[in-house]
Amino acid sequence: MIKMKGIWVGLAISGLVGGCGNRNAPPQETPTSGTINISVDESYQPVIDSEIKVFESSFPNAHIIPHYKAEAQCLRDLTTDTTRMILVTRGLTEEEEKWYSDSFHTEPTFGPLALDAIAVIVNNQSPDSIFEIKDIQDILNGTDTKHVAVMDGVTATSTVRYAIDSILRGQKMGKNVMAAESSAAVVDYVSKNKNAIGFVGLCWVGDENDPEQETWVKSVRVGAVRCTSCGGPTYVKPYQANIYLHRYPFTRSLYYILKEHWSGVGSNFENFLQYERGQLIFQKAYLWPEGMSFQKRDVQITQ
Repeated sequence: MIKMKGIWVGLAISGLVGGCGNRNAPPQETPTSGTINISVDESYQPVIDSEIKVFESSFPNAHIIPHYKAEAQCLRDLTTDTTRMILVTRGLTEEEEKWYSDSFHTEPTFGPLALDAIAVIVNNQSPDSIFEIKDIQDILNGTDTKHVAVMDGVTATSTVRYAIDSILRGQKMGKNVMAAESSAAVVDYVSKNKNAIGFVGLCWVGDENDPEQETWVKSVRVGAVRCTSCGGPTYVKPYQANIYLHRYPFTRSLYYILKEHWSGVGSNFENFLQYERGQLIFQKAYLWPEGMSFQKRDVQITQ
């Protein structure tokens, strides 16, 4: 069961709540002033960079220092005193919650922020851009020897974990799977190799308004994968509607995990991510915001 922390909506909007209830809070820190370190799954760097930029422009005396790394490293960082918040693709298990309670006498709070997808990317010169799920499985387990699968690391990353757990269903990856140093390196490799199939978080290739991604569009394209719930041979790309409706098969969630039991910068940033401004940034990055509902409606205006 996901535990959602009790929060004040007004804190993220106005920053008027002071340091009341700040038991064990660092000296001089308030929700709107201070500096904290957070660890973030590297596959979310583009959108979290945008979130931090807007947050710090709203609260000039509050500073977030992000450290982008593999998901397993983020979870390890949560056991240290220097990291108060992590952003990863899962919450805590009951066993992990109990371990934190027994070992640190604290219970981190966590919850979902946005729905994401693993995008399958191909070189623009590749003849293959439409895939059955079996095709993806064969590429990842090495049965398909025509392609090279490129991941953002071979161990410890959320993309690799998703591929093994949710796509391969526990099978081992094949020898044709290679590791790149980062998501950006995955895109770069696919852009230069016609037989490469890359797997990256959607926010690396989904934002058409990002200048860097605009240059990548010229050399890579996002593949379409068979929708298993559509009732027919329908192939879909990881667009927001397909993510929300789970028509696109490779979806996952972005979670925050916070261990701050006072009204500090971390709590303020959590509120920011969960409410309108932060959720709009997720929406503009082509993820589906889970904290708030945004609907598009056709209306007629009469004068």
